[in-house]
Amino acid sequence: MPRAHTPARRAAPARAPGTVQALLDTVYARLRRARLSYGHGTTNAWDEAVYLVLHALRLPPDRLTPVLAKAITVRECNRALRLAEQRIQLRIPAAYLTHEAWLGKLRFYVDRRVIVPRSYIAELLREQLAPWVSAPRRIKSALDLCTGSGCLAVMLAQAFPAALVDASDISRAALRVARRNLATYRLRRRVRLIESDLYSALARQRYDLIISNPPYVSTRTMRRLPPEYLHEPKLALASGADGFDAVRKILSAASTHLTKRGLLLVEVGHHREELEAAFPRMPFVWLETSAGDDCVFMLARDELMAAFSEQACAQPLALQPPAASRRLRATLGTAASRRR
Repeated sequence: MPRAHTPARRAAPARAPGTVQALLDTVYARLRRARLSYGHGTTNAWDEAVYLVLHALRLPPDRLTPVLAKAITVRECNRALRLAEQRIQLRIPAAYLTHEAWLGKLRFYVDRRVIVPRSYIAELLREQLAPWVSAPRRIKSALDLCTGSGCLAVMLAQAFPAALVDASDISRAALRVARRNLATYRLRRRVRLIESDLYSALARQRYDLIISNPPYVSTRTMRRLPPEYLHEPKLALASGADGFDAVRKILSAASTHLTKRGLLLVEVGHHREELEAAFPRMPFVWLETSAGDDCVFMLARDELMAAFSEQACAQPLALQPPAASRRLRATLGTAASRRR
């Protein structure tokens, strides 16, 4: 007997993905459960979720509130969730997934040939190093040592419009990334890229201003880095047993590459105490940033020359009694605070 005809059952409609807010809450919850490590542009799961979602939805990274109620498509939702899943499963910095990093309102291309840009020097350049540089147009030459992606070289050129800028790096691969960023900001004529191990290829060139965000991670810390940091070039992170191999070389030769009134700015993370212990005679001036006053130091050429001259006349630093070293550091710290 023929079966009775029954109407075909209609497929259930796809579940509406909701709003930006709903998607953001979902991504945030997943990132938080994954217990990831941050520090490559964001410092927590919420900020990372905001960045990934807005990037996936192709929305401006600095305009969250106006779009929270915006409806999203299934395709947009899936794109954001895939990006978040990659971040969780691969433990790779978000910047390498999106191939972009931001310093303030400036966007830079990045990939694994360069360290992800994150520098407190960027904050100081936005203010043209005021009050330390009173007349920005008097800066005619500047150097960015360990330029990596070229982000600080771009900011140098923008902050000091009369300056010709050199940007050096030991990595030829990193310089290719820097070249791309210089082209984006139309600065290839004003910024010269140089393959150099610190000052080695700079001959007798002198600069009104030298900045550097060099490697400063110690051997011990390198062994304990979270997985996210292991995706970055080791050359851009590791700097010897105490993390100061590169800083020592920068300090020792800086005066020969600075003009008479030249300034040196170097970022060393939160290592003020350790650096002052390593160089107790150096009159570091620590500049205030959003992270405090223990990340970026400044020195003038004459201060560098005087400190190394004094050191040459004194006993080796390694032989200095610890108690005497502490007293000397305290004296210099008081002097430095008065200068600030």
